[in-house]
Amino acid sequence: MTDETMTRRDLATLAAGGALAVAFATLPALPASAYQGNMERAVSDLYAALASLRESTPNKGGHRERAIELVRQAIAETQAGIDFADEHGGAGPGGPP
Repeated sequence: MTDETMTRRDLATLAAGGALAVAFATLPALPASAYQGNMERAVSDLYAALASLRESTPNKGGHRERAIELVRQAIAETQAGIDFADEHGGAGPGGPP
């Protein structure tokens, strides 16, 4: 004679497994994120350059101010590159640039 009754433990295990399967099935596909070491170091170096420019004396015929603006633009562009790579899976060694 076979015992076809389910215990509470069997029912709980089955329910948990089903909930887990539904959770995984409904997760959105997320792009892989890769650490952008060189880009992160570039941003750090650009912030250091920006700090040095800000600390320098202002009488440079407008060139210091222009350099500050260009470094700010470089920071924004570098960060945009990092964000793009994060959104599109990044490029590891040997991958596309």
